[in-house]
Amino acid sequence: MRYIQILLFLHFITVGLSLKSWAQGCSDAGFCTMGAMRPDQNFNGNPIIRLRSVSFNFYEGQSNNSAIIRAGIVDLSFETKSEVNLQFKVPYMWINGNFGKTSGIGDISLSATKEIADISDYKLLATMGAKIPTGHSDLKQQSHDVVLPMYYQVSLGTYDLVLGSSLINREWLFSVGYQQPIIHQNENSFGADPVEWGWYPGPGGFDYVQKHDEAVDLRRGADIMIRIERNFRLSRLNFNFGILPIYRITKDQGKDETGEYQKLPGTTGLALSALAGVGYRFNIFSSLKLIYGQKITDRDYNPDGLTRKHVLNLSYNYNF
Repeated sequence: MRYIQILLFLHFITVGLSLKSWAQGCSDAGFCTMGAMRPDQNFNGNPIIRLRSVSFNFYEGQSNNSAIIRAGIVDLSFETKSEVNLQFKVPYMWINGNFGKTSGIGDISLSATKEIADISDYKLLATMGAKIPTGHSDLKQQSHDVVLPMYYQVSLGTYDLVLGSSLINREWLFSVGYQQPIIHQNENSFGADPVEWGWYPGPGGFDYVQKHDEAVDLRRGADIMIRIERNFRLSRLNFNFGILPIYRITKDQGKDETGEYQKLPGTTGLALSALAGVGYRFNIFSSLKLIYGQKITDRDYNPDGLTRKHVLNLSYNYNF
C-alpha cells in the first residue's frame, strides 16, 4: 500500500510539472479519447505484447444549439517492439442544423502511449499526442455562400498538443489530460458581416446569429480533463460508470472592432459530464462497446458552440 501511495503522489506531481512547463475543448470528441485518456480501458495483469487492432466507431452529439453532430471514426492501434502503443484516428463528420448541412474529414489524432510503471495491481500509462487540422474552419452554407458557425465545422483549425496519463487496475481508471492549441489557423468569419445574414428567418432572426458571432478568428484556450471510471467485469460482459470534468484554464480570445485579440470573459471554467457504458466481448479477437455521456454543468460562455448536451458512441473493435 505504501508503494501505491508513493506512485499516486508521483503521478500527480508529474502532471503538475507538465502543465507548468507547457502552460493551455471535452469540446471535441478526439481529445478525451486519446491514448491513456480513453474510456473503458482493458486491464491485464500479465505483461503481453498487444498486436494491432482496429476500431470502427459511430459518434453522435447534440450541441447546445440546433446542430446534431455525427461522425464515423476509424481508430488504428499499433504496438512497437518497445511496447509503445501508437494510435491513429481519422473521423468523417456530418453536421445538420437550422443553418444547413456540412460534412467532411475531421481533424486527425495521433498519439504514443507507454506503460511506465507496474506495481502490485496498478499500471501507470503516459501519453503524448497531437491533433492535426484537416483544413480551415470556414465551410459555407451553400445556398447563400456564407460561412457557418464553429459547431458546423468539421475542423477546429488548430494544431493541438496533447499530454496525458492514467492509473488503472481491473476495477478503476483514473486519467488526466491536457490539450493546448499551439498553431492557430482558424479563419472562421461567421456573422462578421451582418448584411450576409439578412435573409435568415430562424428563431429570433439575425439576433440569433449575433449571439454566436464571437467565434470569428477564435483562439481557443487550454483544457485539462480528468476521467474517473469504475468498471464491473464479467466473463464476456462489462459495465462502467464515471464522470468527466473538463476545465478550461485559459480564456478564449477573439478579435474586437479594431482587429486586436482580446480575452473573452466567462470562457474559463468547468464542464462536467456523467458517463455510462457497456461492453461485450464476442471472443479474444472482437468486442462491442456502447458509451453514453450526459452534460451536468457547463462553462458560463462558449463562443465556439462546441459544447454537447449529450453524446453517444458505439464502437466495434477487432484485435489481430
